[in-house]
Amino acid sequence: MATTAKTKAKTKTQRAATKAAAAPKTFGPDAISLLEADHREVDEYFEQYDMLTDDADKKALADKICLALKVHAQIEEEFFYPKAREETGDGDLIDEAIVEHMGAKTLIAQIEAGAPGQPLYDAKVKVLGEQVRHHVEEEEQELFPEVRATNIDLDALGAKLAARKAELMALLAPMPIA
Repeated sequence: MATTAKTKAKTKTQRAATKAAAAPKTFGPDAISLLEADHREVDEYFEQYDMLTDDADKKALADKICLALKVHAQIEEEFFYPKAREETGDGDLIDEAIVEHMGAKTLIAQIEAGAPGQPLYDAKVKVLGEQVRHHVEEEEQELFPEVRATNIDLDALGAKLAARKAELMALLAPMPIA
């Protein structure tokens, strides 16, 4: 059977489509997916913390929790909340989220200044976890659906969040001991 120009063109198009589908995407998660992944990660840290008994392990994980939350709060406050406020018009929900961040930052500072074994240290980590879970529930049940209903380019915003997150992690992460 002879191959026609039309058949060749169709085959070439199919190969290109297959190749494009198999190629890795050059962009990351959209803004909400990135923030939700952060939520899952820190929730897992809190669950792990509850299982620890060694003070050194508790301190290391508490420091990891604090770093993750500081970075997450900063990228939300710098990029996500202003855009969400502008596009949704829901200033009350954004204001509440910012106040919740302020409360978390207070506990984070106290946790970072303390050490396992000191009075109230474990209680502060536990309360921080409870506050963060409450905050996450409100964001995911109320704010994120409102934001998804807007015309915000969540992919572009996600790229900004990811870039700033990487920058902050490098800037704020403790230096390894040589």
